[in-house]
Formats: sequence, C-alpha cells, structure tokens
Amino acid sequence: MTPSSPEPLVPHPAHKGALTRQAILQEAMDLASVNGLEGLTIGSLAEATNLSKSGLFAHFGSKEELQLATVQAARAVFIEQVFGPALTAPRGVKRLCAVLAAWLDYAEREMFRGGCFFAAVSVEFDSRPGPVRDMVTVCMDDWRTSLARLVREARECGELSRGADPEQLAFEFGALALGANGAFQLHRDHRCFAMARRAIKERLKVFAAPGLRIPSF
Repeated sequence: MTPSSPEPLVPHPAHKGALTRQAILQEAMDLASVNGLEGLTIGSLAEATNLSKSGLFAHFGSKEELQLATVQAARAVFIEQVFGPALTAPRGVKRLCAVLAAWLDYAEREMFRGGCFFAAVSVEFDSRPGPVRDMVTVCMDDWRTSLARLVREARECGELSRGADPEQLAFEFGALALGANGAFQLHRDHRCFAMARRAIKERLKVFAAPGLRIPSF
C-alpha cells in the first residue's frame, strides 16, 4: 500500500458514470468490512445502493471483478488517510510515528463500518488462492515494506541505532496495529489503541539515539 502507485478511484474528468461507481464502491467497502468480500454480491449491493442489478453489471461484470475493484478502492482510501497527512512530517522517527499514528487513528475512527478493511479481508482470504487473495497480499506486503523503509530512513538519519531491524520492527508494528483493531472490534474498548501506541513507543525507545524524544501519538 505504498503511496506512489495507486490507480485513481475516480477517473478524471469525473462524469456521472464515474461518480456512480465511486458511490457504489464506497458502499461495497462498508459492506465488505462487515460481511467480508465473499458476502459482497451484486444483489446485496444493488439493495444497499437502490440500484438495479443490470446497472451494477454495467460497472462490474462479475462478483470477482467487484471484489477486486473494492480492494483497489480500499487501498486508495488507506493511502489517502494514512500516508497523505503523515508524509508531510520530517524524515526519520517523526515520519515513522506519524504514519503509525495515522493508521491507528484510521482504525479507531472506523472509516468503514466493520473497522479496518484490510484486517477483515486478509483474514478472510489468507487461505483462499486466487486473484483476490493475490491483490490483498500485495497490499499488505506493500504496507509492511513501507513501514520497513520508514524504519530504515530513521536509522539512516541516526535517530535509531544500527540494531534496529527494519523488517522485524515493521512486522511488530503491523501486528500491534492489527491486534488493536481486532480487539476493538470485539470489545469496543478504545484502550486497545492506547495500549498499541504505548507498546510501539516503548519498542522505539529501545533503539532510539541518546537524547532522542519519541513523539507522542
């Protein structure tokens, strides 16, 4: 889910058909976050959007095409919400913390009715081979790669020690964020996100350069 290469959610210039597609995909993301991508059908989406099945087929010729378009749309939302604001932060630990804070905020605000879209569909499709699983895997891999790159940049800036393993920390931070999202969806307790933030901050302190203050988030 790197911020460099998402295909636009709405073609430009926007026209009525494109705007309709955007509205359909917004509803599709919400439904999939609750019922899963397998529960997302042309029929259920037609009922939710008050559109005809034939009208939806004009946008998506099959269930799989609808699923793939929904994953792509969710990826665009994730990049906009998580990377858009955070990448304005200074390079190094501040940028890394800004991205992690933005992801936790994104999950806590429940951009989708069922919480983090990718947390839901990655569990749903982790053992189902096919194009949808492949796309979800690419999105999750891109996210972890982006986190590892941010850790590496902080290390290159001298803000984290050479012992900070980018891939290891990216895995740990991702696990904490996904765990907080899952716990919140089950228990509806916002303290899950506070605990994840505290755990991330304590982990960064282990590798922080002497005198470096880890930003609060």
